[in-house]
Amino acid sequence: MPREVAVLAAIAFAVAVGFGVVAPALPVFARDFGVGHTAAAAVISAFALMRFVSAPLAGRLVDRIGERTVMLAGIFFVAASSAVAGLAQSYLQLLLLRAVGGVGSAMFTVSAVSLLLRVVDADRRGRANGLFQAGFLIGGLMGPVAGGLLTELSPRLPFFVYGATLAVAGTIGALALARTTLHERLGRQDDEANRTSLREALRHRAYQAALVSNFGTGWALFGVRSSLIPLFVVEGLKVGAIWTGVGFLAGSVAQALSLVSAGKVADQAGRRPAMILGGSVAFAAMVVVTVSSTLPTYLLAMGLFGVGAAFLGVAPGAVIGDIMRGRGGQVVAVFQMSSDLGAIAGPLVAGVLVDNLSFGSAFGATAAILVFGPLLALRMPETRYARQAEPVDDPSGPDEPTLGGRARPEESGGGQT
Repeated sequence: MPREVAVLAAIAFAVAVGFGVVAPALPVFARDFGVGHTAAAAVISAFALMRFVSAPLAGRLVDRIGERTVMLAGIFFVAASSAVAGLAQSYLQLLLLRAVGGVGSAMFTVSAVSLLLRVVDADRRGRANGLFQAGFLIGGLMGPVAGGLLTELSPRLPFFVYGATLAVAGTIGALALARTTLHERLGRQDDEANRTSLREALRHRAYQAALVSNFGTGWALFGVRSSLIPLFVVEGLKVGAIWTGVGFLAGSVAQALSLVSAGKVADQAGRRPAMILGGSVAFAAMVVVTVSSTLPTYLLAMGLFGVGAAFLGVAPGAVIGDIMRGRGGQVVAVFQMSSDLGAIAGPLVAGVLVDNLSFGSAFGATAAILVFGPLLALRMPETRYARQAEPVDDPSGPDEPTLGGRARPEESGGGQT
């Protein structure tokens, strides 16, 4: 596995830790300015909204100036805005600075994923994506614990810690990735001629399936799970809030333990079966919690969903790398936007359904969203060998070419490519 994968996973870990550190402090800090709960929540929404709307810009920047430059700029963008947010003297300042941070987050995410997909060949892309996702997952588990302790001391302190963490991660990334050689060193004319356009990608059934799967993941994992499960545990199951944490932990552990297997399945069996399996398991988890409102079935559903989320976090991203030629900033940006859109829309729709119908209806709607992913995956072609051999300078060693994608042996005459 190229060393760049480990570097990107470490950066993802640092970003997730920092984000988790700030999460408990954000609403508390906002409330210190005398605003209501809605205004406090708007600070969180501003970050997510700006991350969503600025993703296309991040994609264009990646296509124009390269993944590494955009990624490091995004990291330092978030680091600076977070540190300054800790010095905010008004609610408006805090709101604007968090919005600026959302722009930097989009720059980091789009460029990091694009870079990750280009430094590994097709046979290792699923496992590389799994390691990258593991960095986010483990960091996301550790961050809130530290954030809660720091918030007890001062709600401003987590912002400074977040800024410092990102500054260190960005510096390490700048040094470790300095020698990476990718397609952007080719001539501009050749690069543009061989680049996969967004229009071309949107016509690909595999890309369509990846977008729908990622939308469902954002809706269920980043949206409904975070916003609805805490209320369901207390109001629906009538148990203590501690069981929210237990359920989240069960899902996270199941997801972490399944990431390696998910990567292997995606690389060895193919992206298509991995997406079908992941989407089906996630769908089954939502069906379980829809039809049965008991504590054991809730815990079972959370564990099942963690397994499904592992496959859905690995396989669709590998598909993007398979169909992408050259810099794929806009292709990756739209892929990321599909998840963000789900995370924004999911809680809103689920909240309306709970207010007017029931928790079961909200979970049922989530299951209905999730089922479209595996259904579209059924009609997609396998993409693991979608591209013919494409020379890429090896970023991890000698200046000999490696393969950005590998042709089927029978398509390449059976010889070694």
